[in-house]
Amino acid sequence: MIRPRLYRLAATVAGPLLLGGCVATASSDLYGPGDAGFTQVLGQVAPSTGKARPAWMQNAEQARTVSDRVSKLVQGKTISAETAVQVALINNRGLQAAYSDLGISAADAWQQTLLPNPTVSVGLLGIGQPGLVAFRTIEGLLASNILALATHSRRSAIAETRFRQAQMQAAGETLRVAAETRQAWVGAVAAFEALASLNQARQAADAASELAEKLGQSGAMPKAAQAREHAFHAELTGQIAEARLAAKLAKEKLARVMGLWGPDTKFFVPDALPALPGRLMKKEHVEREALQRRTDLQMARIELEATARELGLTKATRYVTDLGLVAGFETERELEDGEIQTKGTAQLELDFAIPIFDSGAARMKKAEFTYMRAANRLAERAVNVRSEARSAYLAYRASHEIARHYRDSVLPLRTQVQEEALLTYNGMITNTFELLADTRARIGTVLLSARAKRDFWLAEANLAAAIHGGGAPAAAEEGGEAPLADAGGGH
Repeated sequence: MIRPRLYRLAATVAGPLLLGGCVATASSDLYGPGDAGFTQVLGQVAPSTGKARPAWMQNAEQARTVSDRVSKLVQGKTISAETAVQVALINNRGLQAAYSDLGISAADAWQQTLLPNPTVSVGLLGIGQPGLVAFRTIEGLLASNILALATHSRRSAIAETRFRQAQMQAAGETLRVAAETRQAWVGAVAAFEALASLNQARQAADAASELAEKLGQSGAMPKAAQAREHAFHAELTGQIAEARLAAKLAKEKLARVMGLWGPDTKFFVPDALPALPGRLMKKEHVEREALQRRTDLQMARIELEATARELGLTKATRYVTDLGLVAGFETERELEDGEIQTKGTAQLELDFAIPIFDSGAARMKKAEFTYMRAANRLAERAVNVRSEARSAYLAYRASHEIARHYRDSVLPLRTQVQEEALLTYNGMITNTFELLADTRARIGTVLLSARAKRDFWLAEANLAAAIHGGGAPAAAEEGGEAPLADAGGGH
């Protein structure tokens, strides 16, 4: 009787199949398409995005729901920075593509946790007269990769580590879109605020140009002074056209980051940036906070962990790279003296490569150098993160001091100078030239003050990006900068 032995052999080879089914079920719960680790991404970005929550569109119905929500949030409305970020996190198609990459990584990780499928082959041979088979042979083989089974836990650990890295990458892309949207909103509002200041300045320039013309007709103002006032008026008109273009481009950039098109682009931004906060955020341990929260640094740590696991797997499989087990049986049926006799034999084969020419030394060196590369990149990233956090916090505090100085000192002084000049002019103490010069100087100060306030709000957005992640901070010059009118004009 060979059946008990065949059953034991089949159980030995087919046992991993049952284990693979269990692993497949558990992996499906972890990496399945329903969530694919997106919940962990939401938890990672929540401290930075606040009430704005990302959404992952995975079908046409969800896309329609998001489209309706976006239209309700933006069409014909003046949007805040928080609204702009919320719209971008659910409607930016580049971000949705990054979430699809997360789903692909989840599927890849799921695939790595599954055991390799065994190979089954069955053969049937028969020889005899028609209608009567005198001899029949049945062969069956079941092949399985023993090395894959032995290293399954290591490969699963590597797949899980790579998946965590993909989650962190998706979180970093979310933070990048949020930071870019906030910066674009600040730039757009600042551009329209500068345009409004220039439009107000044009009223004074119109009056000055008209006054210069009348004084020239009466002979009280020389032609050079008249030309100077007319030139200032003409230059300011050109600057207003440039500022209007800059404001439109800044708004278009905001719409692009938010993923808007068609009727949804018919939105508005506030006329001015919020007032400066009375108190600044205190970041006594800004470097430590950045080291704990920066997504790019966490990705580098996970990369080092995954590389270390891969190095361990390479060491474990240095000499044996392919190991296969083939189990089978052969059954024969014969007719002897009118009786049918059945004979069966079992077979077991082990296939492996002999490491004569390739001892695995090259693969080991490559794995070691890959590990050292990941370690050095992690160290470099840690140094850069600390420096970026310090720089962002210094810029945050300094820009607030500069903007507050313009608001509390420079602008009130310029206003006082203009008011006093107007009083002395009415009292015929000062002349027209001094009054016009003071007016032009105040126009330049107003624009400088608006720029300083814009730089502060950009610095605040950059500080959040430096602590939580989200890419390189935008330069202060970005965001629809309006040109400055000539603050000189001395006679």
